[in-house]
Amino acid sequence: MAKVFTITEGLENLGALKSGGQGSVYKARRTGELISAVKILPTPISSESDADKNFISFQNEVAKLKKVNEIPNPNVVSIIASGITSSGNLPFIEMEYIEGPDLGELLTPPHDPVFTIKEAIKVADHLSNALAHCHRADVKHGDIKSNNVKFNQRTGNYMLLDFGLSVMSDEQRRTSIRYAGAIEFMAPEQSAGETLFETDVYSFGIILFELLAGTVPFPLSNKGEMARNAVMIAHMESTVPDLLSLRRQAIPNQWDNERQEREIMVPSWLIEMIYKCLEKSPGMRFKNGSELQDFIHSRIVAEENRKVLYVPSPAMAPDSIEESILKEQIQQLEVQAAKKEHLINELKFQVEVKDNELYQLNMECYNTPKKKGISTSAFFFVFTIALALGAYNIYHSFIKPFQDSLVGASTQQVNNKVNNAIDSSLISKIKPEKKAKSRSKKPSTLPVTNKKTGSSDKSRYNGKPEFNNPGGNKYKVTNNAFFYAQPNKNSRNNYYVTVSDAVLTALNEKDEFVYVEFINSQGKPTKGWLSKKDLSQTSE
Repeated sequence: MAKVFTITEGLENLGALKSGGQGSVYKARRTGELISAVKILPTPISSESDADKNFISFQNEVAKLKKVNEIPNPNVVSIIASGITSSGNLPFIEMEYIEGPDLGELLTPPHDPVFTIKEAIKVADHLSNALAHCHRADVKHGDIKSNNVKFNQRTGNYMLLDFGLSVMSDEQRRTSIRYAGAIEFMAPEQSAGETLFETDVYSFGIILFELLAGTVPFPLSNKGEMARNAVMIAHMESTVPDLLSLRRQAIPNQWDNERQEREIMVPSWLIEMIYKCLEKSPGMRFKNGSELQDFIHSRIVAEENRKVLYVPSPAMAPDSIEESILKEQIQQLEVQAAKKEHLINELKFQVEVKDNELYQLNMECYNTPKKKGISTSAFFFVFTIALALGAYNIYHSFIKPFQDSLVGASTQQVNNKVNNAIDSSLISKIKPEKKAKSRSKKPSTLPVTNKKTGSSDKSRYNGKPEFNNPGGNKYKVTNNAFFYAQPNKNSRNNYYVTVSDAVLTALNEKDEFVYVEFINSQGKPTKGWLSKKDLSQTSE
């Protein structure tokens, strides 16, 4: 087989295995007979020194990744070496080569379109073990998907592969996921470039859903940008489909009736686990691989104990048959309860989203000047009539009675009345000015009513920020930039600015946040804080 290019000295290139926006994987052979898989990353290294931030980032992440292999794990691929290619100066990771199909291949003909319950539980056990091992070493994989989990034909284990995304810098990872990631397996927070331990747990749930239902919850219709955006939004907002209904449709007709009935009886704990993994909010999922593994092991042990305690007689009595039917009905009710609980959590999440949107609208109403609803000509017409009516009322209320009172009065009385009228006029002019001045004061804060107590809560929004005169620094959005109500990460809402040519001018800067006003294509302004990690400073 012809060499594509030289990887490095002593490492022969045997050809590409797969390629994509996150890099390419090649089959390689070291001097001798050792076969390995080499992941080559797409970002070149200009120099192997502290001056190149890409090189430093690569070295730091590889050092962390090697901790995963300090204690070998039967479900995690071994890292053999890392370095820079001889041609192209591209960073690479050399890993153990696993002979066998990946999960995606095992779901396509000639294989069945779904896994058996027993085999799906085996995958869950092995993959949770791999995640627990990585998370204990503080390594987030970030790219859990069907073709990154392989069946090792030599050992019979399922193994987690391809740690390429985990060794990228945050900026490289955000760009790679946005434009080339397997978006069907991405957690909602990954659309904003965030990778957590709970992110791997979400992708784990997608894999188990796919094994049992024969499809991912939100399939990608094509590779276009609109289709990718639709899937991304579905992960963020849409309810996960009914797994059991999809499994019932996907079960092969060639299976006999007894097997079909048995394979539709998915344990309620397995359904509960998958729906918990697929919660929109990371805080509602299993917090890491260890917690996920503990849950699975406890359920497997409980299931085994139940089988030991329940040994059916050769000739099952009618009472035993009724008991068996009752157990099946209870199991189905448990599954329905798990689905309803998941639906309740989905609704709670949507309520939180709507609350954030309402809060954002309140902020916009406060920051945006109100538009006049009357034309200039109409305004002057109404103003002229008001003046005329005002003059008429003043004449009949004050001047005419005053003139009438002067009839027959002496000169001294007239002078006294005139002086009193002048003094009253001056007082009436002074007092309204003070009142108007007091009325013109705007409140320094915009109070928000607490829904539970009905009290005014000024902590959510402290009015317009006092400007620090930052000099009008200009910024561009490097990825999705979410708005924050306050300059801290706990006040993020669901409004964001996508990558565009728009240049944002800083009205205020505090810590790692910038206060800006963004005007969308419909001319609608949005003000708020953006995180500097999602922006890049520009001189435009």
